[in-house]
Amino acid sequence: MKTTLLYIIFVALSLLPAGFSLAQRHSPGTARQAKTPAPVLKATIDKQQILIGEPIHLMLEATVQGNGPITWPALDSLPHFEFVEKHSVDSTLSPDQRYYRQYLTVTSFDSGTWSIPRLPFIAGNRTFFTDSVPIRIGYTRIDPSKDYHDIKDIVEVPNAFARWFGWIVAAFALLSVVLVILLVRKKKLLKILVTRTIAPRLSPYEEAIRQLDELAKQHLVENGAVKTFYSRLSDILRGYLYRRAGIASFSETSEELIGQIRHQVLPQQQFTELAEALRMGDFVKFAKYQPGPADSESHYRIIREAIEELNQKLEMNDLAQAAITGQTPGSVNPQPASGQPHGPANR
Repeated sequence: MKTTLLYIIFVALSLLPAGFSLAQRHSPGTARQAKTPAPVLKATIDKQQILIGEPIHLMLEATVQGNGPITWPALDSLPHFEFVEKHSVDSTLSPDQRYYRQYLTVTSFDSGTWSIPRLPFIAGNRTFFTDSVPIRIGYTRIDPSKDYHDIKDIVEVPNAFARWFGWIVAAFALLSVVLVILLVRKKKLLKILVTRTIAPRLSPYEEAIRQLDELAKQHLVENGAVKTFYSRLSDILRGYLYRRAGIASFSETSEELIGQIRHQVLPQQQFTELAEALRMGDFVKFAKYQPGPADSESHYRIIREAIEELNQKLEMNDLAQAAITGQTPGSVNPQPASGQPHGPANR
């Protein structure tokens, strides 16, 4: 009898761990936790090394599978860094996933190598972290062994060609007289030169739209030339603003250009999307970020619609000004700012 009882107790103790494991495997909490996929988190910056007080553009991204909610980190402060500007969190929703993105501008006044810490995101009662991002902050290099010097007076530089100036003017005048005589004698040549038709130059809007159409036909994003695509897209917008609105766009950074566009009375939503497209161009060119084809197509559409909207508003302003002054609309073109380069700057 005692032997049978001991055998039953031994069998029960042997089956107890297996039963506990089976119950744990089928518990609702464990099943729900296994079904919650981990979100994909990214923290990207446009510069790895800066001078003290120089701005850094930080982009946070989160991709969540399904319709599960995600709690964004409360970015009140960062050790050794200060916030310059915070943008709202943008989201893109689809049936199978949710995509979130936020732009932030930070800076630091502490020299040394510091890191933007791992930022916590909460999804499905679990906490996930981004990778930490190291940044080196330094001073402008100076040579302490050299003495400081006073500001020197203006030095007159002798012009080596001054004595030849009179001869050059005389030769140019003589050449002009000879050329006029030849043109008068050759009536046929003169008639061709006078009656030659000059192809009219495209308006700033027509030229921008033509360049956008050519850019779309090149399929740069599909061929992997994403950086070239965004550089060309930015140059087309800058060229239009330079010719049509008189903005020194080629000599300005993207943030400076955004500040200029803010005064062009664009709708708030359209202005926000245009600013995001310009900032994304900086991330592609300087941080080697690779956006998806859908983002590239969206930014192309945003810049094209912004040019169309700006052109419509500028034409309405021309009509209003013509009604007041009595001039023909478009007779006075805006003058670009002095010192504007003729080609795109490396911004």
